[in-house]
Amino acid sequence: MKNQVLSFGEVLWDAFGDGKKAGGAPMNVARHLVQQGVSVTFASSVGMDSSGDKLIEFLKSNGLYSDLIQQEDEYPTCEVTVQLDKNNQATYIIPEPVSWDCIETTDALTEAAKNSAAIVFGSLACRSTKTRETLLNLLDETPALKIFDVNLRPPHYTLSTIETLVARANVVKMNEEEATLLIGGSSNSLKDQIAEFRSKYHNQTICVTRGEHGAIVWHDHEFYESPGCPVKVGDSVGAGDAFLATFVAGLMANHPMQIVVDKACSVGAYVASQRGANPVYPSALLNSLAYI
Repeated sequence: MKNQVLSFGEVLWDAFGDGKKAGGAPMNVARHLVQQGVSVTFASSVGMDSSGDKLIEFLKSNGLYSDLIQQEDEYPTCEVTVQLDKNNQATYIIPEPVSWDCIETTDALTEAAKNSAAIVFGSLACRSTKTRETLLNLLDETPALKIFDVNLRPPHYTLSTIETLVARANVVKMNEEEATLLIGGSSNSLKDQIAEFRSKYHNQTICVTRGEHGAIVWHDHEFYESPGCPVKVGDSVGAGDAFLATFVAGLMANHPMQIVVDKACSVGAYVASQRGANPVYPSALLNSLAYI
């Protein structure tokens, strides 16, 4: 049976002032897909150290551990310092190099990619040549829907790498700041900028999230907008990952795009209202996702 989604990239410890939590955007997306009942496998690498052992225990307890989790003996498990501003918006201090900078191409990983209906990947793990080449090899080998979560973490990217990944993707998701950086153009209209972006890269779907103002999506020659769900922010960690997981689940289930965008915004808003990237969904939120 096909794995519905393969999520590829970094796994790490987010170190807040009051403790550490397992994180990494691809892992967060995988955890949200699990909560929504979607079959998912996760590919990454941890170090051969106590932090890596604890991450493996965490992945096992959350149904995300398999032979796609590699162990690297040269570089350590990643621990990121998370800083929250007065509005609880997060910035990240990310060490380099770390274990997921060295994700290897393996037979198991290649087979998983070939047998997946979709593969979700981001830009951070592609900062290194080794992991970037592994991902590009996988994308060349699989007929899966290719979903690129731009997720820029300065200074850990180059525009040439982002352009390479965008060109390989069927679906591109970015936030408004990332869109301003990557799309540019002389027009002040976000729709015009998205149309310009699409004419260059020919993506099937382009999604721009706008925080409390919702999202705008270009999909199969039409625009869809959601006004969003303003909430009191607990912290912003993981809200975009929750949005993307919900968006991917709805897209793969071929549900009406307007409904998909609205539901993705509602789940992203809920996660933004909580502390941490992976709060357990309340029953009312799960029931609202029953269409997936």
